[in-house]
This record gives sequence, structure tokens and C-alpha cells, in this order.
Amino acid sequence: MVHTHDKWLLEDITALFNGIFMPRYQTRLVRGKDEPLYRPADEQTPYHQIIFARGFYASALHEISHWCIAGAKRRQLEDYGYWYLPDGRNAQEQSAFEQAEIAPQALESLFADACGRTFHVSVDNLGGNVEVDRAAFAEKVNARKQRNLQEGLPTRANALYVTLTSFYQCEEPLAAAIAQGRAVLDHAPVAVNA
Repeated sequence: MVHTHDKWLLEDITALFNGIFMPRYQTRLVRGKDEPLYRPADEQTPYHQIIFARGFYASALHEISHWCIAGAKRRQLEDYGYWYLPDGRNAQEQSAFEQAEIAPQALESLFADACGRTFHVSVDNLGGNVEVDRAAFAEKVNARKQRNLQEGLPTRANALYVTLTSFYQCEEPLAAAIAQGRAVLDHAPVAVNA
């Protein structure tokens, strides 16, 4: 399959994610409005939702990255039970934010590579009155990315990485790319906190 259309369609990333993970994890990637959110299943919605912001492809990759890191218990909590302070963080709050963002942004960078997209770190503190060292944060994210490449990705992250690489780099059809991601899940050792 040759991608002659816009290479990064929201329909594609949604279909790829949902195709791999909905059957096993009852989780869907959903386009949202202004703010991203992870919402666990409840009485009204029988599946978990990774809601990404404003139809931005990069937001989808970022929110998926958080999901790939969250363990089974955290995936039962709204936004995985994590705190989030919006723009305007002080130096201590910004440091805590960056520390929490290294791992997901490292995965997001790998997913962007698999899609053939450019990744940009996000320090996400435009309204703060603290000096942010974007370059130092980018180095930490890249170091974690390299560690992931050397040590291997968590199972769900690896399944998506294989799928994205298959679809975007090898130009496999959607169904074939999804099948490759599911095969990664099928052959992975059973983890206690998957």
C-alpha cells in the first residue's frame, strides 16, 4: 500500500491503536476537545478511553505513550491517578513535571520516528515565570529513548512501535500492520502489572 494521501491521518492512528488494543485491553483512542484525558470504563462507557486534544496527531502519540507506561492499577483511575498542574508552574513544580514526562516523551519520540514524524519535546509551561532549560530536558528524553532502544520497549509500547513501523515505514496495509502488533502481544510473556 502506498500512502498517496496525507501521511498522518487521525483515522489511521485511531484505527491502528484500536485494532491492536481494543480486543485485549478494551481501550480506544478518541479524538477530544481542548484537554487530553484518560477515562477508565464506567457504567455509561464499557471501554477505557484515551482522549487526545483537538485532533492533534502529536497529542494522540503523547497520550498513547502515557497509557503504554501506566500499569493495570493506574489504568483503572482517571488520568491514571496522576497530578497535573497547568501552565504557570514554579521551578519545583516544573522540575517534578519534567521528571514525570521523561519516560512518556521518550516513547512518544520513538513512536514519532516509527511514523516518520519529527518529535519536539514539550516543557509545557508557557505561562510560568521560571526559566526552562529545553535543551537539558531534551537530552534527558533522548537518553531515556536510547535506553529504551537498548533494553527493549514495554510490551504494549513495542506492539504499537512494530505496528507504526509496519504501516508508515514498510507501507503495509492497515490490517497487516494491526496483525503484527497483535502478534507482539500474543507472543509476549505474561506480565503481572501489564
